[in-house]
Order: sequence, then C-alpha cells, then structure tokens
Amino acid sequence: MISDQAWDSASARWPAGGALADARCGPTVPRIALGVQLRRLREAGHLTLGQAAEAIRASQSKLSRLERGRGGVRQRDIADLLTLYGVIDEAEREELLILARQANVPGWWQQYGDVLPRWFELYIGLEQAASVIRTYEVQFVHAPAEEIDRRVSLRMQRQQLLAQPGASELWAVLDEAALRRPPGGPQVTRAQLEHLMQLTDLPNVTLQIVPFRAGPPAAAVGAFTILRFAEPDLPDLVYLEQLNSALYLDQPDDVTGYLAVMDLLCVQAETGAASQDMLRALLRQA
Repeated sequence: MISDQAWDSASARWPAGGALADARCGPTVPRIALGVQLRRLREAGHLTLGQAAEAIRASQSKLSRLERGRGGVRQRDIADLLTLYGVIDEAEREELLILARQANVPGWWQQYGDVLPRWFELYIGLEQAASVIRTYEVQFVHAPAEEIDRRVSLRMQRQQLLAQPGASELWAVLDEAALRRPPGGPQVTRAQLEHLMQLTDLPNVTLQIVPFRAGPPAAAVGAFTILRFAEPDLPDLVYLEQLNSALYLDQPDDVTGYLAVMDLLCVQAETGAASQDMLRALLRQA
C-alpha cells in the first residue's frame, strides 16, 4: 500500500529519459522515474541518505522527497549526485538530466493550486500520463460554494484532454445511483446527462451503467480508479480517494484484486449501447 504521504517506489520499475519524452505526461512521472534511478544509484554505491544529502548541501528529508518523486528538482543537485554516484558516462548523465528538466516543467493543473489539494496533485499528474483509465464511480462529490467555479474549471480542463490527439482511453462504470441523485436541480441534472451523452460519442470513451436491477454491485468498497501506462516498465496503479487524502496501490496482488472487481462490474453493467439508452431515458425524465 502506498499512501500519498509516503510514496515508496522500491517495488516499481520506471524507465528513464527517452520513454518519457511525451510532453503530455507532465512533470509527475519524470519526477518519479528520476527519483527511482537516483535511489538505485545511491544504494548501488552503498551510501546512506545522510551521506548523499550532505553532498548536495541538503537535508535527509529533502533527498528522501527527491527519491520519492515529490517536489521540484534542481539541475545542480542532480549533477552533483551523479558525480557522487560515479556516473561519468556523458550519455547516461544527459538522459537523467533530461528527466530532471522534464520534472521541472509546470503541469497545467498547477494554476488551480487554490482549490487543488496537495495530495491530489500526484493523481492529476499520473492521470495525465496514463494510456488507459478505468474508473468506477458511485456518487458525485460537491465542493463548498466559494470553490465550485474553480473546481468546475479544473474538472472541465481535465475532461478536455479526452478529445486531444493521443488522448487516454477512458472506461468508466457508473452506478445508477450517481445518475439518479440530483446534483443541483433539474437544469443541472439535464446538463450533466447531456454532457455524458456527448462523451460517449468520443471513440476513446466507454461508459457503462450498473442498473439498480443488477443487485448489489461487485465494488462494495466504493469508488476507485485503475491507471495503466503505455511505458511497459511502469506498473498499473490503483487510486483510492478518501476525504482528506488518497492511497496509491501498486503491489501486484492489490492491483489484480481491483482489476477482477472492475471486470465483474463491467459484466454487471449494461453494455455501452444500453447505457446510452438509459441516459436518454433519464434525459426524458429530467
């Protein structure tokens, strides 16, 4: 289990440099990839966090955050660490320095820092880099009135990414309860349903609805999202959002369990075409 407060990449295998050249991934994945490479080099050199931190005039906590892919990256620090770790091959050094530059490119979501919790930033970056996103939603979460406009803007910009070239494949399963619960009156409900209908027209979007008549859904644990990446060395991740934090699971047994539940949900749910029919029926009632 990986908490948003303590991302431990020891079990993950991330690629370096060229595999992350796609600017669509933003800074999150390059930061994690760079951190894993630096940790491997330090451990191969039998150096402690304290010894490495001293070499770059930093605290152990700062170096720990760097190895976990959290926070900004200084080119000078990376160059000094590579020298300390005995990386003298120019091509290898340049590959890691490229990662460091990618890790400092601001993500588009950073303009929403006033309404975006720090624990959610990691997910936004991973979502940006994912090739396939499979998600199960039970209900919509509302924000305080003073934050709604900014949160809606953030959500809409995330959704716009689905229509861009090379966009992620989104496979969403919605419980019927999420569609039956009015989010803010008939007008808002109708707009929401119409928007879902528009999304189903996109070739990279699949939407299925689990109807009430299907009985209790397989996902008794609630909403979750599974992220899959195009890079073969990046493991699948399960994202679980809580009230004021989030969990990221990357252990194979955990991911396999959630994949099995997702597959059961897809069997319980209506097909894509039947789900569109349900949306049309709900629109007529709205």
